[in-house]
Amino acid sequence: MYDDKAKIRDELIMTLTAELPVMRARLGMSQEVMASAIGVSRQTYSAIETRTKKMSWTMFMALIAVLDMNEATSVMLDQIPDFIQTIRQLTTK
Repeated sequence: MYDDKAKIRDELIMTLTAELPVMRARLGMSQEVMASAIGVSRQTYSAIETRTKKMSWTMFMALIAVLDMNEATSVMLDQIPDFIQTIRQLTTK
């Protein structure tokens, strides 16, 4: 069961990582501001966005909180098939 959850988390993280630059641009935020919003350095955030570093599940959830609070990016998250539903399933079990 743990391996299944870890695999699903990895897939969610990869999906969000691919969408981050567009979502951040939609918010009109610099990497510095986005990094500050989730409590990491700009260098760490940049490494996530450029896919040289994998984000942690905690960072993923922080990003989801920021992105889901904005109407424009919340709509974008809703358009990713089963994305929000899968997060809810993982966090409510």
